[in-house]
Amino acid sequence: MSVRDRDVDVPVGVPWSVSAFRIAPGDPEAAGLVGRIRELRARILFDRGRRPDFRTADGGYADEQELDFGAWHFIGRRETDSHPLGYVRLSTPETGELFQTRSYLGAERYEEVLREHGLGVAETFEHSRLVVEHQARKLGLGVHLNAFAIAAARCLGAKAMIGTSGTADGQDRFHERFGFRPVPGTRRYVERYTEDVMIMLYRAAAPGGEYSGLVEQLEDVFPSATVSARQAGLDAALVESQGQPRETKPRRSAAPVTEAAVHRIADATDDCWQPVLHDLGRDEDRRAFEALLDSGEVRQVMDTIEDQLRELVTSREPVLRTSPEAVERAVAEQLDGIAPREYGTWAWYPWSGRLVHLLPREEFRLVRTDRNRGRIERPEQRRLLRQRVGIIGLSVGSSAALTFAMEGIGGAFKLADFDTLSVSNLNRLRAGVHHLGLNKCVIAARQMLEIDPWLDIEIYPGGLTDDTMDEFFTGGAGPIDLLVEECDTPYVKVAARERARALGIPVVMDANDRGLLDVERFDLEPDRPLLHGLLGDTTSGDLTDLTFEETVDVILTMVDRERISPELAAAVPQIGTTLSSWPQLASGVALGGALTAEAARRILLGRPRPSGRFYTDLELLTSADRSTLA
Repeated sequence: MSVRDRDVDVPVGVPWSVSAFRIAPGDPEAAGLVGRIRELRARILFDRGRRPDFRTADGGYADEQELDFGAWHFIGRRETDSHPLGYVRLSTPETGELFQTRSYLGAERYEEVLREHGLGVAETFEHSRLVVEHQARKLGLGVHLNAFAIAAARCLGAKAMIGTSGTADGQDRFHERFGFRPVPGTRRYVERYTEDVMIMLYRAAAPGGEYSGLVEQLEDVFPSATVSARQAGLDAALVESQGQPRETKPRRSAAPVTEAAVHRIADATDDCWQPVLHDLGRDEDRRAFEALLDSGEVRQVMDTIEDQLRELVTSREPVLRTSPEAVERAVAEQLDGIAPREYGTWAWYPWSGRLVHLLPREEFRLVRTDRNRGRIERPEQRRLLRQRVGIIGLSVGSSAALTFAMEGIGGAFKLADFDTLSVSNLNRLRAGVHHLGLNKCVIAARQMLEIDPWLDIEIYPGGLTDDTMDEFFTGGAGPIDLLVEECDTPYVKVAARERARALGIPVVMDANDRGLLDVERFDLEPDRPLLHGLLGDTTSGDLTDLTFEETVDVILTMVDRERISPELAAAVPQIGTTLSSWPQLASGVALGGALTAEAARRILLGRPRPSGRFYTDLELLTSADRSTLA
């Protein structure tokens, strides 16, 4: 059987399938399989000529190592029967005389290193030959394979693992994230690998590392996740040379549709907000796609897939930008014989009549968030995508929703608002006149899905009520991890916090005045007073059937009337007479989106963001005396 990421908490949303199998020492019947394993490894190690020693004179690939017999082998794929994209090997003490590390250090020094760490040769396994195709490297396959090999070693009784690690691509730092530590004095240049290599050691008793949780989960799964060498499915067709066309495999559809569904979508009401995704590798999707093109509903076809592919390969390898020819070669390798029209996903947005061609989900997200790196690194991006965010109130909250979607804070959302867009909302909401009359949840969901069509969004167009409270917080597609509260109704503001506190869910709010950010860490402080105690012992039950004047008074108490801006203080007495409602500006709403996003990102990543109230008063921060110029 194979292990997929729906069974364990892998760091990305890619459904990797890993086959684990062992080849007995000297098994003559396994010679062909070993040869294909070596060819697969050597082709990836060759790396477009970077390591020429792995290419043979006749144009083939070779990585001959007797150590392959007697070792455990792990093959990573997207699907159980698809092409291998990565590999790692685990050798047991049974073949310890053949270990690469023993050869690298010499037998005497190798045993001396083990003794220095209180280890013996009979309890030390070797981890080696972790190789991953370029298109899968930044999608998490290397993490999954590495964790699987470590988990297997622990399950098999290893007290330690040792291995050689390259340094040119930061592979040594990669291994450190799993708990491996460099052995001092072992770094030196190795001609065959064209880079410095060092010895690294992992101790099962004190693993540490960023991915220790993943390793522990896979350790429980490993015994039932092995196959025989004959069942590995590593036939010659799966290790063809780079650049040769392969048979096009059907790709999974994110949203299978039928031809009838196309017409239902074409007849959808104005409240439609979900795109339909087509994968032309599926016969059913292809038929629906062709029917859609013939339906007359498509107003615009947007196909920039070749530009997206160029951006994908240069995001992975920025150095390619210096050579247009190298970029085109990398694009051809990425397509792997698939026609550009059939690569990736076609997203149909029925509300706008646009049909847009996009990269596959993981590749699209990799490119879309590439400029986040340096501020939000890939592991953090993947962690954020696993979070579900609830947002109540899609006027001020719409800025938070769109900022979250753009920044990649959350892969799933629940949006609640009973109101529809009116002309007076256009001073602060990112919407157009063609949205007038639409529910604000629908508008926000459409805009978010136009940024990332794979987001998981649920909407509550009746708003948050007693009838929908349970489903919003814990039902539907899953419980929320964080709440953004931006509604105007005192009862809902307090009732939502009561439920969030009971469930240990953190709450953030922007008050849209003086850049006030409010944070309540009910996940860390289960007994924290609601709204920092500003309402005393008031409960949601005390806030029903309020008059307009009582509502204004409660809201002012919530935001601390002593700290509101002079403009808001002057406006409050005029609300309902000369002013129709609370004054709000687009700049303040945009600032609120930034403040709530920054707070949410820190909370969801486990960074410091304490409960409290924080002001980002732009008038104060940009006053003349704050200028940094002389």
